[in-house]
Order: sequence, then C-alpha cells, then structure tokens
Amino acid sequence: MLLIMVLAAMASVSALAAGNQALSPELQNLDISAGRWVYHGKTLNTTSGKAGNWTWNEDCGWSANRVFMVCSFTNNWAGKTVKSLVVDTYNRKDKSYSHYELFNGGDSGAKPFISKMTIIGNTRIEYVTDSEHGKKIETRITYAFDSPTHVKVKIEISHDGTHWVTVDEGEGVKQP
Repeated sequence: MLLIMVLAAMASVSALAAGNQALSPELQNLDISAGRWVYHGKTLNTTSGKAGNWTWNEDCGWSANRVFMVCSFTNNWAGKTVKSLVVDTYNRKDKSYSHYELFNGGDSGAKPFISKMTIIGNTRIEYVTDSEHGKKIETRITYAFDSPTHVKVKIEISHDGTHWVTVDEGEGVKQP
C-alpha cells in the first residue's frame, strides 16, 4: 500500500512538472492564443462570396505535453455555424510553424485546412494554396496582436500571389 501511495505521489509531481515546464522561445510565440477569444468581423462583398457579419468563439490551451496549442472554434458565418479544431505548433526539424484545422462538416473530413505559418513579432500569418473552380487560389490569414487581449484579423485571397484582395476583416478580444 505504501508503494502505491509513493508511486501515485511521484506521478502527481511528474504531471505538475510537465504542466509547469517552460516553453521554448518558439512556442512562447503561440502562448498569446491561450484563453477564450471572441472575434467579430465582416465578409466583404467580393466575387468569391457575399457580404455578411461573422462571429468566432475560440477556446485555446496547451496540450498536456506543452508542444501543441489546441483551439476549439465555433464560428457563425452570416448565419451558418462551422465548428473546427485547430492545432498550432513549431517543428524543430524544419524550423517552421504549422497550422492544422479539422472540420466536422462542410468539406470532406479527408481535406483539413493545413497551412504553414510565419510569426514576426506580434503578427502571425497563415498561408494556404488551393483551387477554386479549377483555378489556383492562395489565401493569407493575418493576425496582428496589438496587445495580449486584442487582435486584428484579415483574410485575403490572390490568384497570382502578388495582388491580394481582402475578403474578411475583424477583431478579437480575449475574454476575462
């Protein structure tokens, strides 16, 4: 019985130590996302969509091993609800950030949103290339954190990688 109590105590200390371990400088760049965020914005009237308002509810926290920022989204795109799970991380081997997003509806589950991400200062940019009606389309999503509790977001598209059109813009506020 004493051995079981000692092992349980050691496991508790190990779990606490893992939860309190310091983040690498690269992962610290993702830490600003931790918490509950509410975003409000507008889809602009473009040829690829119609104008409307949107709201994103985002809840983020670290995975148990503290190498993945995991976020649960419930988004309302002008009356259409989209739920997703996001995982952001830093890959030490190729020294890059990645963004993975899985959806429970809409497009096929076999086609998650996977993007390389750059972080420069307080700005985070996700890039993805896809096709729309048989033509290449690039998407750039920019998050500009102007404080630990406020971020501006902009989604842009391009057909040539040079000329960008803003299709969505808004802002997020971290909830207390």
